[in-house]
Amino acid sequence: MRHKTSPGVIVFALWLLVFSSASQIMIISPILPRIGEELQIADAVLGTLISAYALMVGVFAIISGPISDKIGRRQILLWGTGVMTVALVLHMFVVDYYSFLAVRVFAGVAGGILSGAAVSYVGDYFPYNRRGWATGWIMSGSAFGQIIGIPLGIVLAGEFGFKAPFWVFAFTMAGAFLLILAKVPQPDVSLSQERVTVGSAFRNYMAMLARPEIAWASFAFFMMFLGVSLYVVYLPTWLERDLGAAPNAIAVLFLVGGIANVLSGPQAGKLSDRIGRKGIILASCVGLFVVMSLTTVLVTEFWIAYPMFFLAMVLVAMRISPFSALLTALVDGNRRGSLMSLSVALGQVGFAVGAALAGWLFDVTGYWSNTVLGAFSVLAMGIIVWVALPEPRGDVGSPMGADPAPAGEV
Repeated sequence: MRHKTSPGVIVFALWLLVFSSASQIMIISPILPRIGEELQIADAVLGTLISAYALMVGVFAIISGPISDKIGRRQILLWGTGVMTVALVLHMFVVDYYSFLAVRVFAGVAGGILSGAAVSYVGDYFPYNRRGWATGWIMSGSAFGQIIGIPLGIVLAGEFGFKAPFWVFAFTMAGAFLLILAKVPQPDVSLSQERVTVGSAFRNYMAMLARPEIAWASFAFFMMFLGVSLYVVYLPTWLERDLGAAPNAIAVLFLVGGIANVLSGPQAGKLSDRIGRKGIILASCVGLFVVMSLTTVLVTEFWIAYPMFFLAMVLVAMRISPFSALLTALVDGNRRGSLMSLSVALGQVGFAVGAALAGWLFDVTGYWSNTVLGAFSVLAMGIIVWVALPEPRGDVGSPMGADPAPAGEV
């Protein structure tokens, strides 16, 4: 089965997974005003709907990482897409803040199962010198979510209520489940032979965190997600209330950002295969620091938000693929799932903290404080990567002992 499967089909299946998962996360922010109005939820607590999801992703990422190393990446992908499909369907039954919170918690369970799974699969299946390419295209699913999923979701939410977008993403997630079931093989890498227990998982995580490069990489993930959530969660609300932006204009804004992501994400991953990851990551973080810091200063009319958001999304895309590919080389195959899950878990904690903090900052001091704190967070992430993380050299493998996974027909 392995050699009969086209790498392009595998990439598309994982792309659809990322598209669906990212879209159901990103849609919350632009329709927050709709959610607040329909369910009568105060501004200060709207961000907790995002925090609850992120926290559950963090918890279940920690759990699923060692399990994926034990049973294989394919099984984790199937469990995650199946549970997420059910969770998205359940959004139709939301009636108030608490029921919405409950379904976001359940969706967070699925998100935790999936966290890092696609990137870990890339690390298992593709050699190091093709991981940037594969990761770039797979992670562009998030960008296409901005181009197609989010604008469509905003329009549907405006016409039929905030529940409508989740039905669409349930359908696409179900498609990802079926594709993985039919076409995505288990990579031919050694699986962990250890019995998975709470104690063994804890010891493995502690052993990884004892390595400075892994501890710093995990902290970098935390800072990256903290900065993004501080900046993005209340951006649509600020644009609507302070600059009079209509929902359809917000939809177009996310479409513009998605185009920027698609144009730059795969190219950044491919370029990082040739010239290295760290320089690209640092440059993107410095650029984001400038753009985020100046957002409320320069965006005095809504049309200015278009080029600003386009540039911000270019810079965001520039760091995602190189950073993910860099992380896959820090450990060998039978620990890769645990590492990615650990990093993503701490990243989701950062996102949860940022989303909750963003609501308080927005309510008390205004959106400018969200942008400034977010800017310093992403700058800190870039400095950490540049100073603390090693970068392997060569086409496959690394001096840190990462195994070059065989790639089949790539």
